[in-house]
Amino acid sequence: SPGMIPTRAWPGVMTPGQLGPMTVMPEPLRKRRTRTMSMVGTPSVIQMMTGISASAPSRMASAAKGPGTSQEIAERAGLNERYVREWLGAMTTGGIFDYDAASGAYSLPAEHAICLTGETGFNLASMSQMVAHLGKHVHKVADAFENGGGVPYSEYRPEFTDVMDAAGRRRYDALLVSGYLPSAKGLPERLREGISVADIGCGSGHCVNIMAREYPNSTFVGYDIAEDAIAKGNTEAKEMGLSKARFEVLDVTKIPSEPKFDLITAFDAIHDQVDPAAVLRRVSEALAPDGTFLMIDIKASSNVEENVGNPTAPFLYGVSVMHCMTVSLAHDGAGLGTVWGEQLARRMLAEAGFTSVEVSDAPDPLNSIYVCQK
Repeated sequence: SPGMIPTRAWPGVMTPGQLGPMTVMPEPLRKRRTRTMSMVGTPSVIQMMTGISASAPSRMASAAKGPGTSQEIAERAGLNERYVREWLGAMTTGGIFDYDAASGAYSLPAEHAICLTGETGFNLASMSQMVAHLGKHVHKVADAFENGGGVPYSEYRPEFTDVMDAAGRRRYDALLVSGYLPSAKGLPERLREGISVADIGCGSGHCVNIMAREYPNSTFVGYDIAEDAIAKGNTEAKEMGLSKARFEVLDVTKIPSEPKFDLITAFDAIHDQVDPAAVLRRVSEALAPDGTFLMIDIKASSNVEENVGNPTAPFLYGVSVMHCMTVSLAHDGAGLGTVWGEQLARRMLAEAGFTSVEVSDAPDPLNSIYVCQK
């Protein structure tokens, strides 16, 4: 079917014809099929069900307020009971909700509720919206498997801008000032005193605006190639009354090298670049001698065998295939991908001129923080 990768593309994969006639599926094959179904089908469906709740967060919060039957939860949330009941069936058998058969009551455990509801940085519901958006491009990515190239960034926008903003906004609201920035020793103090800051690949610019609000003595500029994202950043800065935050449409291989910046930040942006090595070199050139490059990027190894057993690795590799790698390859780029890993990151940073690179865990489990100086 259109958009699917033919079996012939995968050496060693047996086709139904090669398996021979079967009237009863052999037990080992049946068990493997069931296991594969649980690995492939179940997470996909749970993702869709989570996406439904993410589209109405206040109603999801109502459902999480306490145990209730499907009727009670539907009434609390103002939703159709029949749909709620079937949705609860998926979420319960998928291990998200608990169910008490004696009372017919469903409940959302607190450790699950914090990941699906509320305004904290731990709410992961927006990830389901990201996966749904990326899924719209499966046929284009599948074509690249056969013909090379990739899907350009422009084809994901403007929806991608909103999806990424939703994915990061709560996290950075909660953790940017208190968790990420203090990882660079003395940085909050310098920001309070007043320094020059650039954020590259800034997207909708929310991180820039958070910093500009918190540190009014510093000046900030955000650079991105997406016109729609830059417009959002400027609009938000105006709404927040920020006079020292601005945004420009710019290829980040061309950020100004004069005057020098005291701090350059990149939030999950380097691995998407067409020419990441050139971007890192330009960052090094644009930094003041005592400046800092704060790079937030994916926590992973550059070696696939070291990522086996990492529960987030399949998600990260998948997002790479569906977006981060392909948008780079679409322009004959490096195609680093989401899981470029710490080893390669360290090597590329050294080659760009950074002599000191300290890596620590970010406040969220997906990222590492790189504090880099020349």
